[in-house]
Amino acid sequence: MTKADIVETVFEKVGYSKKDVSAVVEEVFECIKGNLVKGDKVKVSGFGNFSVRQKRSRRGRNPQTGSEITIGQRRVLTFKASQLLKKAINGSPAA
Repeated sequence: MTKADIVETVFEKVGYSKKDVSAVVEEVFECIKGNLVKGDKVKVSGFGNFSVRQKRSRRGRNPQTGSEITIGQRRVLTFKASQLLKKAINGSPAA
């Protein structure tokens, strides 16, 4: 599913203009992205939690040459699905 598909689905259900729906969807994603960039957690009730984790630097190996390299520290995005989403995916009735 793409962002355009989300806009189309919301447009069909809500009835506002596509331009307005597109602006709202875009603003929701910008809000989520902005909070994650700041390092805040984003919790969407009934869907899941997004958070940014710091990974420390570590030693790795170049698979082509076999030489050791240092992989620098970085921030990674993590997502943990809510129990409601997990149940919906597995076909269990919603609680």
